[in-house]
Amino acid sequence: MTQIIIAGIVAFLVAIFVTPMLIRYFSAEGLGQEIREDGPRSHLRKRGTPTMGGIAIISGITIAYLVQGFYGLATTGSGFSVTGWIVLGLTLALGATGFADDYIKLFKGRNLGLNKTAKLLAQLAIAIVFGVVILQFPDDLGLTPGSTNLSFIRDIDTIDLAIGGSIVGLVLFLVFIYILIAAWSNAVNLTDGLDGLAAGSTAMVMGAYTLITFWQFRNSCQVEVEAGCYAVRDPLDLAVLAAAGLGACVGFLWWNASPAKIFMGDTGSLALGGLVAGLSVASRTELLMIIVGALFVMEAASVVLQVASFRSTGKRIFRMAPFHHHFENGGWNEVTVVVRFWIIAALGALGGVAIFYGEWLSSTASLGAP
Repeated sequence: MTQIIIAGIVAFLVAIFVTPMLIRYFSAEGLGQEIREDGPRSHLRKRGTPTMGGIAIISGITIAYLVQGFYGLATTGSGFSVTGWIVLGLTLALGATGFADDYIKLFKGRNLGLNKTAKLLAQLAIAIVFGVVILQFPDDLGLTPGSTNLSFIRDIDTIDLAIGGSIVGLVLFLVFIYILIAAWSNAVNLTDGLDGLAAGSTAMVMGAYTLITFWQFRNSCQVEVEAGCYAVRDPLDLAVLAAAGLGACVGFLWWNASPAKIFMGDTGSLALGGLVAGLSVASRTELLMIIVGALFVMEAASVVLQVASFRSTGKRIFRMAPFHHHFENGGWNEVTVVVRFWIIAALGALGGVAIFYGEWLSSTASLGAP
C-alpha cells in the first residue's frame, strides 16, 4: 500500500511542478496550439495556448514508478516487475508517437502532424511488440503478464483468442491487441477536446483501476489459492502504475482546467490511452474496461456513427463529433459540458468497480459454499 501512495504523490508533484515549466518554455518560444476552423467558434480564443503538456504526465508516471520501485528494493528487496515494465513501456511508446505528432505540428509547421498512415503503422508496430512480449516471462506458477484468453473480470476460459496457440490463432490475437491499443489510444485522444475533460476523466479511470488492481493484489492466487482469488501476475505494480496515472492527471489538471493554460496534446492522450489499454490486458479485465472507461467509448462511438451516417446517407447525427462538441454547438457552456461529462466518467468508473467487487463477492460465496 505504501508504494501505491508514494507513486500517486510523486506523480502528482512532478506533474504539478513540471507543467508550469513547460508553459513558460512554449510561451517564450511562441509555440502554441492551432485551432480547427470548422470547430466551435468559442475555441478560437484558445489559439496559441501551449501544448505537449503530456510531457509532464509521462514524466510524472515514469518518475513515480522509479521512485516507488527503488523504495521497494530498499525496504522489501522487491521493487520492480516485468509486468510493470511492459505496461510502462507501452505507455512510453505511444507517448513517443504522440510526441512525434506534436513535434511536427509545432516545430515543423505541419498542422496535421503525423499523417494517419504513419500513426496507424506506429500503433501497429507497438501493438505487435506488446502482444508478443506480454505472453512471455512466466513466473513460478506459470503466469505470464498477459493471456490469450478474452477477459471480463477474469479470463474467460472458453474464449481463447489464439485458438490453442496455432500460428493463425496468434496472428488473430495480435490483431485483437492492435485493435484494443488503437481503440483506447484514439478514444482518449478524441476525448481531449475541452479544457480538463480528458485529464479529469482519465483520473477517474485510473482511480478505479487503483482499487481494482489493489484488490487483485490483496486476493492474489500467487499468495494463496482460495475462493475468488485472481490469477494476475504482479497486480501490485499495476496498482502502482494506475495510482501514478491518477496523480499525474490530477497534477496536470491543476493547469489544464478551464481556462486551460496548456493542453496535453497527442503526447499525453496517446500515452494515457496506452496506459488504459495496458492495464486492461495485464489485469485480465479487457471487457470491464469498456464499462470503467465508458466516456471514452461514447466519444469514439460518436465519431464512428457520425462518419458512417454521413458516408451512407449524407446526413450527420451530431452537430459535430466527437459529441462533446455537439453540446457546445447546441449552446452549452464549455465548463458545463466538461462537468457533466465528468459525471458520466465517474458513473462508469463506479459502475465498473461495483461490478468487479460484486463478482468477487459472488465468487467467494459460491466457491466457499459446502
